[in-house]
Amino acid sequence: MPDRRDRAVVLGASMGGLLAARVLADFFRVVTVVERDVLPRAPMSRRGVPQDRHPHALLGKGVQIIGELFPGFFDELVADGAVKWDDGDLSRFWSTFGGHLMVRSATVPDPTSLVDYHVSRPLLEFSVRKAVRAIPNVEFLEGHDVVGLTADPDAKRITGARLARQGDDGETLLTADLVVDATGRGSRAPVFLEEFGYVRPPVEELEMRIAYATMPVRVPPGMLRELVLTVNAVASRPTTFAMFAVEHDTYLVLGGTLGGLQPPADRAELLDFIAEFAPRHAVAAIRAGQPLGDVVHHRIPSNRWRRYDQLARIPDGLLVFGDAVCSFNPIYGQGMTVAAAEARALANCLSVGDLDLPRRFFSESAKTIQVAWRTAVGSDLALPQVKGRRPLSTRIINAYMDAVLTATETDPAVAQQFFRVAWMLDAPARLFQPCIVLRIAKALITGARNGEQAAHLRQLARLQR
Repeated sequence: MPDRRDRAVVLGASMGGLLAARVLADFFRVVTVVERDVLPRAPMSRRGVPQDRHPHALLGKGVQIIGELFPGFFDELVADGAVKWDDGDLSRFWSTFGGHLMVRSATVPDPTSLVDYHVSRPLLEFSVRKAVRAIPNVEFLEGHDVVGLTADPDAKRITGARLARQGDDGETLLTADLVVDATGRGSRAPVFLEEFGYVRPPVEELEMRIAYATMPVRVPPGMLRELVLTVNAVASRPTTFAMFAVEHDTYLVLGGTLGGLQPPADRAELLDFIAEFAPRHAVAAIRAGQPLGDVVHHRIPSNRWRRYDQLARIPDGLLVFGDAVCSFNPIYGQGMTVAAAEARALANCLSVGDLDLPRRFFSESAKTIQVAWRTAVGSDLALPQVKGRRPLSTRIINAYMDAVLTATETDPAVAQQFFRVAWMLDAPARLFQPCIVLRIAKALITGARNGEQAAHLRQLARLQR
């Protein structure tokens, strides 16, 4: 391992910044995390994470990486109230994708292959922040805004960050061997690059104009077996329902729209909205439950990927991380897991030295982003309400995924493999294994026969009337 560097500065103390700080602590003498908020000393929402009161998912790959970075982390998380799923019992999920309800009356063939934790974003982020605070060479600088970056005379290397303490007029210069921008979707890194004579990164974007309304509810004991219920949008219905279990016997209930439609405004509208397409037993449990807060809203205009990996020139000493690089349609739950994968990529790159670090990091992290991007964008383009080019490859993949989802209605082995791909534990190519393709074909043939039999029975009934 190379000699330890002096200082790294991380801009932003959300999940991406915290995971970056954890990795950097192994390679730098001091890691300073700069955050505009004054961070809460207990699990609670904060201004800098406007989406944190909505349902969140940490996918399997994210669980795996965070468990490696913080040994024992998930045991502590469960002790603090998170709910763990690791028995493979599919009845704990009501998962509807593309109009297909995944099999619920079975256990996956290998329960150890899937582990899931159900927890609110404030508790998850607080727990990661607590673990990072415990690292001796990590310090937090709270209540500071990032004004700009500094560079050497020929602007070939970023040398630090210019900060302004909230409420003060002056600036503070924080020098660094490496600056990591983890300030989220609103990152000003493209502007800073232009100031030093570089071009902004190219941007890939798919507009879907999603709006969410979420309300926390405590459901009466025994009324709901599922930990997660999701009914995603389909071509004939551009609306979404989700209900996620979190700590303290609480569920987060979400109603969502896309294409610029308005989401429900309050509890009464939310209940009426989801009653049109959500599972009846879930709606009954929500109506019988105790509201624990007001309805909150969040809007996401697009999937957006700033292609730092395609820049011909980029200064040394600057990395961009998490949502500041790529932000996805959150219905797929990829954001925190992609940030965890970027943390692993950062560790791999630093372990072999500093030479050409930005280019190596952006190239390595783009491999994970590309997989998540194709999943999110391809799924969104299956909906006619989302405007965008649909190349032949996308149409073919979406047609095959419809066959996969048809098979998940009855086959727990296909459901298990679908989950492992969706949770980023396996590459999408695993859905094309011969054994999975055979199972899909069998499900389609059986479904066609059952459909023919049902049509025949309906015809006989008509003849008998």
